[in-house]
Amino acid sequence: MELKGKVHEVGELQQVSETFKKRDLIIEYAENPTYPEYIKFETIQDKTALLDTVKVGDEVEVSFNLRGRPWTDKAGKTSYFNSLVVWRLNTLVKGSGAVAPQYTPPADLDNSPGQGDDLPF
Repeated sequence: MELKGKVHEVGELQQVSETFKKRDLIIEYAENPTYPEYIKFETIQDKTALLDTVKVGDEVEVSFNLRGRPWTDKAGKTSYFNSLVVWRLNTLVKGSGAVAPQYTPPADLDNSPGQGDDLPF
C-alpha cells in the first residue's frame, strides 16, 4: 500500500528490547484539506534508518504493509491491534526552505502600438 502526505512528526528511536528497535512517523494526510488525518506509521529494525533524513514538513510517499494481531489479556478478553509498517519512503518535496517553481510570463518583445496588433476581433 502507498500513501502521500506531509511529515508531521518524526519519533525518536526506541530500543524495545536487546534485539528489537522501532521508530514512529506521523503523516498529515489531507485527502480533504479541511479535515486532515494524522496517520501513525512505524519503522522497525533496519528500516528505522529511513527516517534519518526526513524532516517535519517534507512531502513524502510512504510504502507500507498493514499488519494486525490479536492479544488476549489475563481475563481472557481478546483485543486486536493494527500497525502500518513502512518498508520504503520517498521524499517528494523537502519542506524546509524548498520553494515551489513559480510561473514567469514571457517578456513582451513588441510593445510598439499598432505592431503585432492584427487580431481579427
